[in-house]
Amino acid sequence: MLENYLPILIFIAIGLLFGAAMIGVGFIMSPRKPDSDKLSPYECGFEAFEDSRMKFDVRYYLVAILFIIFDLEIAFLFPWAVVLDQIGMAGFWAMMIFLGILVVGFIYEWKKGALEWE
Repeated sequence: MLENYLPILIFIAIGLLFGAAMIGVGFIMSPRKPDSDKLSPYECGFEAFEDSRMKFDVRYYLVAILFIIFDLEIAFLFPWAVVLDQIGMAGFWAMMIFLGILVVGFIYEWKKGALEWE
């Protein structure tokens, strides 16, 4: 029984060794000449001008939610469309409820102005 797991164990061991080797090569061959430019904080080409603990505009979070809405919708629609004839009306209505919930989130973002850029 355990001999069935030997190829998996070998595969995991080779993967771990290969990953460790790549990290090791990176440490060995990387240059170690830090200067003031390399050690300075970098933010989109500008020097840091405010405290790092400042509050972010809510639109950043709304854009993230918007991405999740569309990403989830597409990730679930393709497999659902493939098996729609097998799952019947129960599967159809389950997906309609799911899409309804996503539409509510989309309308919320639209009302909050996440789709409008300045």
